[in-house]
Amino acid sequence: MSSKTEKPANTVSGKTEKPTNLRADVMPKDGYVLSVDGKLKTRYETSEDAMTAAVKLKQSYPVIQVTVFDAAARSHSPVLVPEQ
Repeated sequence: MSSKTEKPANTVSGKTEKPTNLRADVMPKDGYVLSVDGKLKTRYETSEDAMTAAVKLKQSYPVIQVTVFDAAARSHSPVLVPEQ
């Protein structure tokens, strides 16, 4: 066995794709951004990807305020997780 660790490939080309992190001094012009406690954190290409990440985060940490920011429409969509 090799002592090197293998990274899993998520795409056909073998490169892993991670969500884009944002600069603090620039507002995004497109895409969907995960907002945690009023701070823009991670950009996603589709609203479904952003909502999936937001719901997962909200389920793990129900106290934090999580929204999805639509950069094109300049609007926030709150993420609520129903109580079980």
